[in-house]
Amino acid sequence: MATNNEQAIRHLYHVAEAEYEDLKDFVACFTADGEFVDMSSGITFRGPDELWKPVAVMSKAFPDMHREIHHLHVVGDVVIVELTLQGTHTGTLNLPIGTIPASGKTMHAPCCDIFRLVNGKVKLFDCYNEMSVILAELGVLSNL
Repeated sequence: MATNNEQAIRHLYHVAEAEYEDLKDFVACFTADGEFVDMSSGITFRGPDELWKPVAVMSKAFPDMHREIHHLHVVGDVVIVELTLQGTHTGTLNLPIGTIPASGKTMHAPCCDIFRLVNGKVKLFDCYNEMSVILAELGVLSNL
């Protein structure tokens, strides 16, 4: 039987993949002072005005983005998820290091997400995506 915290995180992944203009349902999964830390870039997104931004960047670049969950572990108010980010690069990918035009290539990048929840809402989301794998699969690393 799934715990409330497991259900909350599965819901967060579901709404992250939905085609929402402003990702308000994704932001609603967080506490008012929630944080999303993209560990590959070191950038922290805080509060409702920023939390949606990293999801929007990936959704624009990979409109068919899917997060394949392999293992989901719940330890109290901490949820750890091992997953693969999958998608086809048909849109512009805007990263802190620069802009990568659509390549038409697919990615299957490993990721580990760690969530800390308070009363069923995400207080802290640490996203450890393998950006080096994504860049290699898109052919960026071979062009350096």
